[in-house]
Amino acid sequence: MKIFVIASRIPYPLEKGDKLRIYHQVKELSKNHDILLCCLYDGVVPANAKTELEKICSRVEFIKLSPVKILINLFFNLFSNLPFQVSYFYQKKAQKKVDKLISDFKPDHLYAQLIRTSEYIKSKHHIPKTLDYMDSFSKGMERRVKNVSKIFQFIYESEAKRLLRYENLIYDYFEYHTIISEQDRNEIWHESRNNITIVPNGLDASFFYPLEKEKKYDLLFSGNMSYIPNVDAALFLAKEIFPLVLKELPDSRLLIAGATPHHKIEALKSDSIIISGWMDDIREAYWSAKLFVAPLRLGSGLQNKLLEAMATKIPSITSPLANNALGAKNKKEIFIATNADEFANQIVYLLKNENEAKVLAENAYEFVVSHFNWEKSTHILENVIIGSSEG
Repeated sequence: MKIFVIASRIPYPLEKGDKLRIYHQVKELSKNHDILLCCLYDGVVPANAKTELEKICSRVEFIKLSPVKILINLFFNLFSNLPFQVSYFYQKKAQKKVDKLISDFKPDHLYAQLIRTSEYIKSKHHIPKTLDYMDSFSKGMERRVKNVSKIFQFIYESEAKRLLRYENLIYDYFEYHTIISEQDRNEIWHESRNNITIVPNGLDASFFYPLEKEKKYDLLFSGNMSYIPNVDAALFLAKEIFPLVLKELPDSRLLIAGATPHHKIEALKSDSIIISGWMDDIREAYWSAKLFVAPLRLGSGLQNKLLEAMATKIPSITSPLANNALGAKNKKEIFIATNADEFANQIVYLLKNENEAKVLAENAYEFVVSHFNWEKSTHILENVIIGSSEG
């Protein structure tokens, strides 16, 4: 089949969850299908991006969005019901380029990653279409409201309502739909939401694997450090959880690893808290830590960082919110905590009980390697797409 894929970002380098998802899906789909990957972007094309992406599919096209037009769209969007998440990425000039690519390529199927790109292909009635919601954006935005200043609360509340409405309305423009977890599917308020196919993220176990190296850090948290849910989790860990750990284990060290750290993250730097910024190989962070701690309180979806940590055999502790999508067994494959005291107590317990930490890590490794695989998860997506042609 010929499949036209549109993404809201250039999926290289792989420092964000949506990039990781579309990169591996395209890579797997390209084994059996002719893929044209169309990527929107609003900044500078990352070095080697075109070359690297052309390795995983037959054709790659980048469409630049005008920064001036983005600002104009956002202003006029104040007077519409369209989510800012959608209007930010939609431009008529880009639409013409998308239309031309589709007309020339003559695909058998259209695949839109995220509601951000849905406007570009929603009216292509003659071609079967799949929308990957990935996460429930509306629920993720709703969770952020209480964590922003009152000045911004109205904006976040308004965007959450717009997203909720749009997630419902856009459903009917697409014949097929996918999402990352059952938890997120339950937050899509459409009467047919149970027909949304769950396509979980996978794991590249040939890349993320255990390696015995010196443990320079007691605790690790990783991710894109400009992403609000990650910023919130890192601040919670550093300011509320870690001080409790230091009372019991004063020589402990915490590594916060990941690209583009927010200024609030940079301000955490101390003798006991290390902020790495971008790492050429994020595995070095996992291999150098004794425990992985992900106290996520915001956001949605399946956390790749947990899959990666567990695949490298690091004992992991997380929140109920993050584990709901993961589905690991508490006390067997992961530890779950709900507040700073619980997190701190479990951290201290695992650091003091190495044998139990090792058993937890072994169980976690077996769990993620057996349940999360890009080939298997993309096969679910492929069946949706193939089914569209057979139906």
